[in-house]
Amino acid sequence: MIGLISDSHDNLEALRQIVEIFNHLECSLVIHAGDFVAPFAARELSRLRCPLQAVFGNCDGEKEGLKKAINGWGHIQPAPSEFKAAGLRFHLRHIPLPEEKLISLQGKVDVYLFGHTHKPLIEKREELLIINPGEAGGWLTGQCSYALLEPTTKEVTLHYL
Repeated sequence: MIGLISDSHDNLEALRQIVEIFNHLECSLVIHAGDFVAPFAARELSRLRCPLQAVFGNCDGEKEGLKKAINGWGHIQPAPSEFKAAGLRFHLRHIPLPEEKLISLQGKVDVYLFGHTHKPLIEKREELLIINPGEAGGWLTGQCSYALLEPTTKEVTLHYL
């Protein structure tokens, strides 16, 4: 199982709950699509019992602090990030690609994951799985959300705290 989050925006209580869920489910990886905001929020994720793969979001101003907070147990970099995990090819970014650019990912990646909009989305276009896990922080909508990806079946489920 792979845990997916975005836009946590310093909501420590939501992050604590989501980390507990991911640990309970024994996630093999957690992917964060940006907007931690401050390094102390990233430190909350250090309680994960699996690696973290992440990109910076547009509200992540203290990038060096975030790198230091994540270094040693996870990886964070500017978007986009393309990597392989659990037999899948990922394209990770914070700000979504324009619709006309999505076609360029077809056949090159299996999962396109983004955040920024705070609106959950799970869509499949041919072999491309498009996912926005919504907002883990819940500040905009009042709902803290996250997603779970089963890599062997490519099934994605959206969940709320």
